[in-house]
Amino acid sequence: MTVLVDDRYRGAHGIGRYAAEVLPRLSLPWEPLHLGGTPFSAVDAIRPVGAAAAPSALVYSPGYGALMRARKQLLTLHDLIQLSSPGLGRWKFAAYYSGPIRNVVRRAGVVLTVSETSARALRSWVNDDDVEIVNAGNGCSDAFHPRAGTSEQSDPYVLFVGNGRAHKNLDVVLDALASARDVRLVAVVPEREIAALDARAAHRRVDTRVRWVSGVDDEKLADLYRGAAATVMPSTLEGFGLPALESIRCGTPVVYWAGCESVAEIVEDRGHAVTSPDDAQEWASALTEAVVTERRVVPPDGYDWNRTAAIISDTITRLLD
Repeated sequence: MTVLVDDRYRGAHGIGRYAAEVLPRLSLPWEPLHLGGTPFSAVDAIRPVGAAAAPSALVYSPGYGALMRARKQLLTLHDLIQLSSPGLGRWKFAAYYSGPIRNVVRRAGVVLTVSETSARALRSWVNDDDVEIVNAGNGCSDAFHPRAGTSEQSDPYVLFVGNGRAHKNLDVVLDALASARDVRLVAVVPEREIAALDARAAHRRVDTRVRWVSGVDDEKLADLYRGAAATVMPSTLEGFGLPALESIRCGTPVVYWAGCESVAEIVEDRGHAVTSPDDAQEWASALTEAVVTERRVVPPDGYDWNRTAAIISDTITRLLD
């Protein structure tokens, strides 16, 4: 069989970074699928797929874009967060997941994911005992490590890495800044969101203590982690939580919501768990304590991209038999 890879997952986002790390590390030969357009479009599911329709073809996707006309496709479902989208978005994603995605997954008999938290959610969602859920885990770029001799900051800040979507819960941090007057926030977000996010900060009169950053590479992002007193990750739902891992790999603790299982799974005792996702005063206290104590943490072992790619390669090989 021929292994074809849907290599359209590119960009400075979670799946894009995952694809960039995993694809070069696959241990078996593969060819790009050479499809145009975006894999994130629902109509992409019914498009012609060329060579992928051949009986001897297997498509591997580092993301969730289902191709109904492919003979067999191995998807990577990082999480089911889209099924919690607000408003009409929830129904749109519910139809896409229950239709094209579930059909592709059941046809393959196996699906990849990135954490035990996501694996548990997928077992319930797929509702088919014949489908194997493979947790291939996640890795972390070599750029994220402590730097010897890193000095304490004279003007400490907390770091947020993410976007303005509801489940990232950035508003509780902006609310907390209104009370935590000695705390500055550096936020790495998509450039297209900065104007709207700055307006949200200005509405709370904290915009002068927020610096918005976008378009940074791993080296620059690692410097931002190392310079922070703590990384704040208030997400209410995550399939993995890569910023939490990158932060503690740089020796920087994480302030997070205790109810976000995947982040708690990564951080363990390397940070501060806030008990409420929306109590701004509790978040203000946690952030103030972080900039006052400014402690470093011991980076965890594991989270190796080579290991993740090896599990994916093994899964693909088994499907070829």
